[in-house]
Amino acid sequence: MLPLFPLGTVLMPGTPLPLHIFEPRYRQLVIDLVTGVVSGKEFGVIAVREGWIPDRDGQKGLHQVGCSAKLRDVRKLADGRFEIVTWGSRRFRLLTLDTQARPYLLGAIEWLPDTADDPSSRACLSRLANAARAAYRKYCAAARRAEEWREPAQDIAPDDLAHLLAADCLLPIRDRQLLLEQTRPALRLRLVQTLLNREAMLLAELSAVPVPLSSYAVDQSDN
Repeated sequence: MLPLFPLGTVLMPGTPLPLHIFEPRYRQLVIDLVTGVVSGKEFGVIAVREGWIPDRDGQKGLHQVGCSAKLRDVRKLADGRFEIVTWGSRRFRLLTLDTQARPYLLGAIEWLPDTADDPSSRACLSRLANAARAAYRKYCAAARRAEEWREPAQDIAPDDLAHLLAADCLLPIRDRQLLLEQTRPALRLRLVQTLLNREAMLLAELSAVPVPLSSYAVDQSDN
């Protein structure tokens, strides 16, 4: 069983997620992670469906694919709250929900690795990665000042690139969830290219500049 942390955001593999922990049940989760009650210092971040409340609606209130978070750093505050830093690790599919065993939710899950692209798709991954990077540069040019962004390193594997590009941009939750659920790298690169080109075009038309996600730590008040 994997401890679950429902949030109003989508965690991507390979990306950081800082959290401010103040609710008692999630304070207990942090304690269990640090003391080894939860092995591997790993829990699941799963997005809440818009308009739903997991405590009331149960599994129906959650998306069925999430991403595990590895605990990287913990700072306990004087009043018992925690500031933690986590890192997105592995995708999972939620099978069943346990609301009774622990103060926080537990989920029976299955891990969700990538599925193999067909040979023709694998052969064009480099081209797709370049197109996705071009869409990212276009988005950043429309959304940010030059000193506020940096393109992912060139040695990032194409299989991992789409998650990193999406995590650094202000995409709607539904789009981020689609990317998380896509298990074929070629299709994921095509999807992130389409989404970032769309957002860049909308920003250019509206002359609007979003606030970078890096400006915020996710707070439990999003639940």
